Amino acid sequence: MSRGTALRYVSELLHVRAFQPAVPKIPAANGSYLPSQSQIQEKAMSVEIGQKAPDFTLFDDQRTPVSLSDFRGKKNVLLLFFPGAFSSGCTTELNMVNNDLEAYGDDTQVIGISTDSPFALAEFKKVHGFRFPLLSDHDAAVSAMYGAKYNHDFTPMKLDRVAKRSAFVIDKDGVVRYAEVHDNPAEMPDFDKIKSVLAEL
Repeated sequence: MSRGTALRYVSELLHVRAFQPAVPKIPAANGSYLPSQSQIQEKAMSVEIGQKAPDFTLFDDQRTPVSLSDFRGKKNVLLLFFPGAFSSGCTTELNMVNNDLEAYGDDTQVIGISTDSPFALAEFKKVHGFRFPLLSDHDAAVSAMYGAKYNHDFTPMKLDRVAKRSAFVIDKDGVVRYAEVHDNPAEMPDFDKIKSVLAEL
């Protein structure tokens, strides 16, 4: 390659990089922005007991937007992140909760979250008769916000954009009162402990 050709190549490369489009942002309920998928991979967050739970808005199985802040001052919230609709572990987990739903209290809203589409979640809910909403975190932004997202390390296939099996109890003031995140999808949340925490709120 001649010196002139090389200089033109470098100039064109810099021109392309200079005019790359900005990373898209995802609007959240409060007018701020959730991170894009590329930002999620670079910087995952985590949620600790005692801190304010990050707010979010996701579409549910009926394609209706639901925000965590909708329940502020009204109900405690049990967020259950799960890897995938119709998988054996997730079916078992959500059926366990559904069959014992009254034990979590009338002032608790159970919410399931996965990266499945609203359409898949609607069928999952219909088939099993779940009595609580399932929200679609389709780009895994909320899973990442809560430190509950696999990063190219789910199963030997190294899948990404999958939620870890996790449980968070959020009180009526929006404060995290319980947090449990499992790297191993075969492990279930400690539902007895969760019930105990909710009973004290």
